[in-house]
Amino acid sequence: MPDVRLASPRGRWVLFTTVLGSSMAMLDSTVVNVALPTIGRDLGASLGALQWTVNAYMVTLAGLILLGGSLGDRYGRRRIFVLGVVWFAAASLLCGLAPDPGVLIAARALQGIGGALLTPGSLALIQASFHPDDRSRAVGLWSGFGGIGAAVGPFLGGWLVDGPGWRWVFLLNVPLALLCVPVALRHVPESDAGRSGARFDVLGAVLGALALALLTYALIEAGQTGHDAVAVGLSAVGGVVAAVAFVQVERHRADPMLPPDIFASRQFTAVNLVTLCVYAAFGGFFFLTALQLQVVAGYSALQAGVALLPTTALMLLFSARSGALADRTGPRLPLTVGPLLCAAAMLLMLRVGPDADYLRDVLPALLVMGAGMVALVAPLTATVLASVDTSRAGLASGINNAAARAAGLIAVAALPLLTGMGPEAYRVPSAFDAAFDRAMPICSAVLVVGAVLAFALVRRPGPGCRRPECRRHGNVTSPPLEGERRGS
Repeated sequence: MPDVRLASPRGRWVLFTTVLGSSMAMLDSTVVNVALPTIGRDLGASLGALQWTVNAYMVTLAGLILLGGSLGDRYGRRRIFVLGVVWFAAASLLCGLAPDPGVLIAARALQGIGGALLTPGSLALIQASFHPDDRSRAVGLWSGFGGIGAAVGPFLGGWLVDGPGWRWVFLLNVPLALLCVPVALRHVPESDAGRSGARFDVLGAVLGALALALLTYALIEAGQTGHDAVAVGLSAVGGVVAAVAFVQVERHRADPMLPPDIFASRQFTAVNLVTLCVYAAFGGFFFLTALQLQVVAGYSALQAGVALLPTTALMLLFSARSGALADRTGPRLPLTVGPLLCAAAMLLMLRVGPDADYLRDVLPALLVMGAGMVALVAPLTATVLASVDTSRAGLASGINNAAARAAGLIAVAALPLLTGMGPEAYRVPSAFDAAFDRAMPICSAVLVVGAVLAFALVRRPGPGCRRPECRRHGNVTSPPLEGERRGS
């Protein structure tokens, strides 16, 4: 039985290490958008290259995050967590030294592999290390401090871009890793490796990531001037074939990474459809808004980062209360109202143009956006956990988290194509502004679809279902992860 107490020195070291490790990945998921215009100017990158700078990371992270948790179960959670931190730091160093967009994109894909190892690993270490009486509080602190990291991310990223330079957005991870790894090896206990029944589905993970990569390539390449239609078509077909192969592999493996029978729960299927809608809109919104504020409104990177803080701050402050309210009202109402508020916020963003005033034009939209995310994120997680058997809650959360990330990366790939952004659009404020004005109604419509699905399909869970341990959450790119509850 795990016996580390939260009040002990070792308990504090475990919490410090896991927060530090997960914050590396959390920061990168929020700060890179702010750095994109400067990266593009410095490296002479097209808009497609900037899309890949975001999506290369998300492809490998979304495709491999379930496998990352399985590796920890099989080979030891501390071992895989440390490997993830080292891998992430090495890839970050390569990002920071990248001489051209191609190297940066490849390094971002490698970063995503490290993120897939350390993100579930940090939570699994807490679950496996702390005494059952302290576990929920430890997870809550881990989640809360991670939310603070997400809130600091855009501000820190903007300061680094305007100050030392965009490369330090990535290079900062190296000293953090040099601090994290020795502490983990000295103070964090290793959990049992070789746990019976651990899922280890490499083929499924590779096929899933390949499907995402090929479909993303087809969407991004189709938006380029003079694109190769044959390459786009072959990539799209290849992505569909890989997706079909992934489904077939998961259906026939004895111990699949993503068991198809988990979707026998209509509630689980419904809430994941809602997740796909809302996080597709969120992914497109935060990618384009960081560019809009700098390219069109004339904000510096620091000003753009600070401008986005209210949304994360509201989530961090009120997500726990939102979850408690949803426990009383049921998830249907907040999962309907939340996306509608976010849809309204995206329409309010149409006011953000050249020389936009922050208090008049930007802040109202972000406050409404934050209120909508507060309303929906905690009930979304609670409904995911309540829709499956308690023994599969950790798996259900991982699937939901991966679905959100996949939806975001598809949106980042598709929106420039749907709105007619050319490869150089982010260099021409008037062109980008016009495309942004076409993108926001699309994102808003996707959110309305999510609200309709929630109203039509989501029902109140039955009694005795599992409740989330991550009460506070500040990450705008994905819902919180919930781990398996270890035996006491």
